Amino acid sequence: MIQELFDLTGQVALITGGTHGIGMVIGKVLGQAGAKICVNDIDADKLESCKKEYANVGVDVFTVKFNVTDEDDVERGISIIEKEVGAIDILVNNAGIIKRIPILDMPVADFKQVIDVDLVAPLIVAKRVAPKMIEKRSGKIINMCSMMSIYGRNSVSAYAAAKGGLKLLTANMTCEWAKYNLQINGIGPGYIATSQTAAIREGNHPFNDLVMTRTPAGRWGKPEDVGNAALFLASKASNFVNGHVLFVDGGILANFGYVAGENDI
Repeated sequence: MIQELFDLTGQVALITGGTHGIGMVIGKVLGQAGAKICVNDIDADKLESCKKEYANVGVDVFTVKFNVTDEDDVERGISIIEKEVGAIDILVNNAGIIKRIPILDMPVADFKQVIDVDLVAPLIVAKRVAPKMIEKRSGKIINMCSMMSIYGRNSVSAYAAAKGGLKLLTANMTCEWAKYNLQINGIGPGYIATSQTAAIREGNHPFNDLVMTRTPAGRWGKPEDVGNAALFLASKASNFVNGHVLFVDGGILANFGYVAGENDI
């Protein structure tokens, strides 16, 4: 039955940084599909407060504190998940940071930090969970890429470099692991209506005008749009989808070279 394609009952899903934002929405969607949701963070308060948010939609979340950039800490944290919940079937590499600093002003240490969190950490976590997936001949890895994995913007050089690298890392994971029935894909969110974008969505902010005029769908994305894409990539419905980045952007990349004119309706 079609419903069975999207049924994640009994699957253990780890969403890194899933205590807030899009990561939490992905966790809620996968949890409502039946997955056992695990999230990590480096902030104990966020780990505690997120439990109520998950409970509000009927999802019981298992939380564990560990740093995705620290191999030893990742080993410790995932070992706890395996002992308390089970081996991970679905990994969503969602944890990430961005530093909006022009290249000439950006300290190299800041650049390296973004690369470490947004590119190296997904490798660390995937390397830890992949062997058991390979042993079971089953597993889903979803790397949170970005539209900036394929184009640049002012002041986000480190982020774009990391996400571009993550897109190619996704392809290389596929080349090495697809033969074991692992599906490794990415999601590239477009401009999503979250608390972080609230200020630029109000009034006549020029960036809001850019998004609205260049997005063919004519709206900002909803976090649930990204969550639903994650459900597809985490489910049996995507069993022959591999090495792909699914852009959830309302068509803005298809239209990105277009500039709205005064005669547009």
